[in-house]
Amino acid sequence: MDIHLSRPDVTEREIEAVCGVLRSPHLSLGPKLAQFERVFAEYIGTRRAVAVNSGTSGLFLCALALGIGPGDEVITTPFTFVASATSIMMAGARPVFVDIDPVSLNMDPAKIEAAITKKTKAVLPVEIFGNLAGLDRICEIAHKHNLPIIEDSCEALGSALDGKKAGTFGTMSVFGFYPNKQITTGEGGVILTNEDSLAEMCVSLRNQGRAKGGGWLGHERLGYNYRLSDINCALGIVQLSRIDEIKAKRRQVAEWYREMLAGDGRLIVPAEPKGCELSWFVFVVRLAEEFTGRQRDRILGQMRKRNIEVGNYFPPVHLMPFIAGPFGYKLGEFPAAESASQRTIALPFHNRLPQDDVATVCKTLKQVLDKELKD
Repeated sequence: MDIHLSRPDVTEREIEAVCGVLRSPHLSLGPKLAQFERVFAEYIGTRRAVAVNSGTSGLFLCALALGIGPGDEVITTPFTFVASATSIMMAGARPVFVDIDPVSLNMDPAKIEAAITKKTKAVLPVEIFGNLAGLDRICEIAHKHNLPIIEDSCEALGSALDGKKAGTFGTMSVFGFYPNKQITTGEGGVILTNEDSLAEMCVSLRNQGRAKGGGWLGHERLGYNYRLSDINCALGIVQLSRIDEIKAKRRQVAEWYREMLAGDGRLIVPAEPKGCELSWFVFVVRLAEEFTGRQRDRILGQMRKRNIEVGNYFPPVHLMPFIAGPFGYKLGEFPAAESASQRTIALPFHNRLPQDDVATVCKTLKQVLDKELKD
């Protein structure tokens, strides 16, 4: 591809930090882990941070720490990356989906209470594409029913709603650091909470179930090897120190797209919701409602033929066979999510995307739309 969908932004500072760890005797469970957890908790504003090897692992450990298991239900959205649902399934629980708001693409607060049953043990809202719209209302409903909130902030580092940062709304929250995220550790994630007991449980679970102060062979529960190495943490420390610079770069790219695609009635162009400071994760446009999923797929194919990498963020999770089959979900149950899913186009988006490439993407997309409508 001439223009890539995403690229990490790694400078010499990150490279030197990683090399510094490689020159040290502490490649894992060393001082960089503690430092990364400390600076991340300070940036978000929580008491505790527990670094893990992925956002998926973080969501799973949150479910375990909250005592969620077989026979339980967790309410979440069908319009998300699959890990939001599979982390619930990994704990043995059932993901219960509610449809999305067609504007924000987040879980529709008005539909949550109807999904609550005696088996409901938590609500797992996702801040889709970094957008926190509606999260305050979701939290009000969860609190009303005494349900803990597992806040999936994996796409929202640096976002805020009415001045309150992503990651501070939930009982527990999780960020992810895959290379397409605002900051990267290569692979990695972090769990945040203000409750020491939940944090300590996650510390044990990520490290083979070891007991605090029990030594290397002192295991007190079933655990997992979900540690994040000091190599990854050193990268994350420098990346986090650059978060304001990174957010500004991504905002500039988003503004270029918004300016160049404004006024095209065939597209729904993302905007920053009222009261939300959006930390741009991706730039996803939607085709107008008259377009079909087949047309969207042809458009994706034509963009790729022109060496522009694009994506369909996200397919509806509830219709994936390994979820639909066991839980009985069917086409038509969540029409807003299904409609959005078949019309999304993720455009190339990263810190170092030049304005000329944005112009090329926009020009090509309009040409492909012209061709699709003409044919």
